[in-house]
Amino acid sequence: MDSKEIQELLKLINRLELAEFKYKQGEVAFSVKTKYYHHRSMDFGPAMGPLQVTSHTPQSTSSAQPSAPVKTNVESEGNGSGPAAVAPKDNLVEVRSPIVGTFYRSSSPDKPVYVKPGDAIEVGSVLCIIEAMKLFNEIESEVAGKIVKIVVEDASPVEYDQVLFLVDPNG
Repeated sequence: MDSKEIQELLKLINRLELAEFKYKQGEVAFSVKTKYYHHRSMDFGPAMGPLQVTSHTPQSTSSAQPSAPVKTNVESEGNGSGPAAVAPKDNLVEVRSPIVGTFYRSSSPDKPVYVKPGDAIEVGSVLCIIEAMKLFNEIESEVAGKIVKIVVEDASPVEYDQVLFLVDPNG
């Protein structure tokens, strides 16, 4: 797992508001406790501050010293906008990616696309799939209307809060 994958995972953990996350694959292991993690005490003390990561990296076999945990603070990101925001021009609604991953227009290459320009959609309509960390997440519409434009190419990487679709809510 490289540093970019770890950063994407941390963003996903933070957005999902997980309290704790543990990862182990081979010699790489780490645990994450977020601000949603409460110490287990009788008074259920306050939540921790920003996301804290404890990472255990493997040492070479010739080293006699065990690996030491490394703590890093990661601030929350986000601008407060949800997955759908109103576009300034033409009163179009921007459907934005709720996660970092790979954008797919259909469930598999041999299946039809979920939506295409001109399609009418309802709240809850599946618009696409975003693959993140080998999980396939169906992205559902939060608005009803007509698809005006698909901004992202099929099978391309997307960032958090990137515009995926333009929807005319009056369509």
